[in-house]
This record gives sequence, C-alpha cells and structure tokens, in this order.
Amino acid sequence: MRNAPTILHLDMDAFFASVEQASKPSLRGKAVVVGGLGPRGVVATASYEARVLGVHSAMPMAQARRLAPNAAYLVPRFMLYRTISEQVMALLRELSPLVEPLSLDEAFVDLEAGGTAWDEESARRAGVKLRADIRAVTGLTGSVGLAASKMLAKIASEQAKPDGLTLIEPGTERAMLGPMTVRTLPGVGPATGDHLRRAGISTVEELAEAGEDELVRLLGKAHGHALYAMALARDERPVVAEREAKSVSVEDTYDVDIHDRLRVGLEVQRLADRCVGRLRGAGLSGRTIVLKVRRYDFSTLTRSETLRGPTDDPVVIREAAARLLESVDTTGGVRLLGVGVSGLADYTQEDLFAQAMPVLPAEEPEKGVPEPVVERPEPAERQWRAGQDVRHTEYGHGWVQGSGLGRVTVRFETPQSPPGRVRTFLVDDPALESADPLPLTADPRHPPAGLAPPGSDRHEAPHQAPAASDDARPAGPRPGPDAGPPAGGGREAGADGASGIGREAGVGRSVGVGCEAGADRSVGVEGEAGADRSVGVEGEAGGGRSVGAEPAEGAGQASSDPASLPKSWSGAAGGGVTSRP
Repeated sequence: MRNAPTILHLDMDAFFASVEQASKPSLRGKAVVVGGLGPRGVVATASYEARVLGVHSAMPMAQARRLAPNAAYLVPRFMLYRTISEQVMALLRELSPLVEPLSLDEAFVDLEAGGTAWDEESARRAGVKLRADIRAVTGLTGSVGLAASKMLAKIASEQAKPDGLTLIEPGTERAMLGPMTVRTLPGVGPATGDHLRRAGISTVEELAEAGEDELVRLLGKAHGHALYAMALARDERPVVAEREAKSVSVEDTYDVDIHDRLRVGLEVQRLADRCVGRLRGAGLSGRTIVLKVRRYDFSTLTRSETLRGPTDDPVVIREAAARLLESVDTTGGVRLLGVGVSGLADYTQEDLFAQAMPVLPAEEPEKGVPEPVVERPEPAERQWRAGQDVRHTEYGHGWVQGSGLGRVTVRFETPQSPPGRVRTFLVDDPALESADPLPLTADPRHPPAGLAPPGSDRHEAPHQAPAASDDARPAGPRPGPDAGPPAGGGREAGADGASGIGREAGVGRSVGVGCEAGADRSVGVEGEAGADRSVGVEGEAGGGRSVGAEPAEGAGQASSDPASLPKSWSGAAGGGVTSRP
C-alpha cells in the first residue's frame, strides 16, 4: 500500500434526486424521491430532505409514500443522468488517465498516476479543486475521500457526505477503522454481518483480534483471508481504467402477475430484442443465453443455453430464449422476466445464423381475392409521467407534475428560472409535446442559484471516526430555508366534472429497469438487490397509491400559488390510482 493519500474516491450526493432538484427550481429544499412509481416500484434515490423522513434507496415505494406522503415522486431520466455523469467523468480524467467508474455517480481516481498529487497537501488541493469544478460545470455537489487505498478512500468519502472532503492520513488507518462496524468493510452484507455478530464480532477491531484462522473457519478460505486483510487496513487493489463487462441483461417486474402463457412468451421475445439492442450498442456479442423467471411465490428460476459461438443476432437470441421458456412452469403467474447474454466477445460467429429457424416468405394473396379489411384500433391516449420534460407552444418548457382523468398538470420553469406557474391541459392537447431536458447550468461558471444544499459551506471535514452503526446511514437533516410543510391542497378536476379520484396515464406493467427490493444492494442498473446501494428503478415492493397532482382549477388555468409545492402530489407510471388527501 502506498504511503501517500493519492487515491481519490468521488461519490455524487443523492445524484438522481439532486439532478431533479437542480432542473426543477420549485423542488429545491423539498423532499424528492426518484424511482419506479408502479405498485412494485422501489426507491432509486432520495434527496437529503426525504432521508430525514426515513426514506432510503432500495426501499419499496409504497413504504416511502407512507413515510413521506408530501414528497415529490418522480420517474428517473437516465438520459440526463448519463449526460451529467459524462461531464463529471471528463473532469476526473483531467486529473489522471486512471479513472475507474463504479456507476454513473461514483469513481476512483489514481492521482499519482496523473502526476496530480504526490503527498498529502497536493492530494488535498486536487480534491478541493475537483469539487469546485464539478459545482461550476454541473451545479451539483459531490463528496471526496482521499486515502492510500481504494477501500479507505471509499470509507473517507462516506464520512465526508454530504458535500465534503475527508483525507485519511497514512499511519492512522488502523485507529480509524477499529471502532467501526464490520458492515463498513466492502463485501460484508447483512448475512455476513449477522454471522459475525453471532460469533461475537461486531467491530473491525474485534475482526482483527479474531485472527485469520478463525475468520477462515467462519467464512471460508477466500472470504476469511480477504476480510482479515481489510481489518488490518491492507488493500493492494489498483485503480483499473477499464472494467470488462461480464454480461448484458434486461428484465422487467410487472405490476400484476402474468398468467397467460402466450403473453409470457411475447414478453420474453420483447426482452430478447432489448437485450440485443444493448449488446449491439456496446459492440459486443455473447455465447450463453440466460432466461430468468420469478414466479408468483417469489421463487426464481434461471435457465441457460450455450451456443457454438458468440452472436448478436436477434433471431438466434429470441429462439434460444423461447426454447428456455419451454422448460419453465409458469402456472400460477409470473411477476418478473429477464433475458441476458454472457460469455461476451467483441466479434460474432457468422455460422450461428444457421441456428435460427428459417423465415418462410409470406404467401401472396391469390389474384381476384380481395384482401381482408383490417380494423384499425383507435389511437391510445397520450401518456405523461411525473417528472417528464415537456414543451408548450405558448408557455415554453416545463415538466409533468401528474396526470389523470384525461388531464395533465404541468409546471413551467427551467433550471435558471424562479419557481414557475402550474397549468392543467387535456392529455391530448396538440400544443403540448415531449421535450429534451435542459442543461442544468446556462453558464458553467455560474450554477443555478439556490442549488447548494444548506450547510455546503463545509468545504473540508477533518477525519473523525464515526460511531458504529449496522443500519444504513441516512444523511443528517439538511432542510432548506424554505423547508417545512409545503402549501397547497385542493383537488384536480376531472374531465367529467368529478374531482379527487382518477387513474394515472400509464401501462399495466412496470416500465423502469428491474430490481428486487428486499436486500441491501442492487449491483448495476438492473438486477437483484444484494449490496448496500440500489441502482435499479423498478422492482418488487408492495402496492401503493400515488398521491394526486398539483391543485388546478381547470384546463389551462394557473394555480393560485405558483411558487409553492402542493401539500401532496406525484404521478405514477404504472397505472396506479391518483387520490387527493
């Protein structure tokens, strides 16, 4: 391990929620929850104002609504998050060529490899400058940890949250780690933590005192050796610029269990096509096709088939997934489906096309026989999701606060404007259309006013060993100066004159990225929860109702209090019911 704190770990603060607050002035200082809004949705990110109320990542959305009924509930906008993430990663690459991204909002940087830092003072200067540059370019805040190893740098950034910088001086690592809970160490989740606790080991100091042999006996050879080394603050892992993908997959969790076998097959075909799109987007192909099925009783089945060589042909992958489905009993219903490809390569094997079933040419109709008249279905009602960017020909750029009963409520504001006014329209209003997100900063040198969370004047945090806790550590209270019970109330009028109840525009299944709630980390953008951070969006969670939209007196009318957030509102993407308190 090096003798200077030249490994930097950056973790953006409540990234998804902070982006939403930065782009929506009326939400700054308010509780914001981003995630899947369907009955089985889970929380992807909660703002610090929502965390004070007990909301955290990977929590079932229905539970979050009970804890924070007045919060703003929004669907994620991954395209915008990726754009801002690229800006942040570009700043990191200015510091060093060795940047190891862990997710959209998190990365390691080897400052020594870039010649940016060589001792404690130069590392601190680099961290301070990075935080200032991120703020200037994106208007957002990030927490920085500096240490002599990746493990310690990540622990330091956790101590620095939110919007701070912590540097762990070489030689103080053991004293700092000692009183911390074993859950602080990477790779120690709930199951391992409980196993160690039953053995009388709760802190890192007790872990080191137990000895390597005892840990190997308790946890196995590989895990025991690794955990003992971390307890002694040993971590020789280098910062790796490129991390090779091992698999590509997509999955969906459905609001209502699917019982029809034909529809299950169609969903598998659709997921296979989406998986192929991701494969080709990454310039990859794969040999092993994997089907994942979670049934009504939460039992999960996985089936796989290995081809002769790698492919990215949609026909081959669809047919392989269909064959795998034939061996799965879907009686009783299916709540989640997924299709993945592993054994990745950056080329395809052309003879795999022979594996695909030949596509027979369509028969031409006989001459003189009239073609059957196909009855065209009526166009579906336009769907508006809470948080979606829109543009109106008269009022300009805005975002959807909620929809139901044939109406959609929009707040018109931009990242650089003051809180905007609210108007309600018919969902099929031709003057209203979807729009692309606006940049968070008009001038990179001047971020939006009022964006900094309260207390952001804490530029650096001296190292102090925090009290041990086994629970996920929510950030401390950070209410804005205008925080407090948001004003508002009232009911949204429906198209038929009824008010107070309506059904959200949406489809009957979850449309977000799939991830199961119920553990404590979701690895990657989609997948099962299994560690401390949830990155997924849609997942298993119970049902729940979304709360009604901004009060509106009628279509095209502005609210009486344009600058205040209504008492309780949100939208739903998954066909939930909208109700007013």
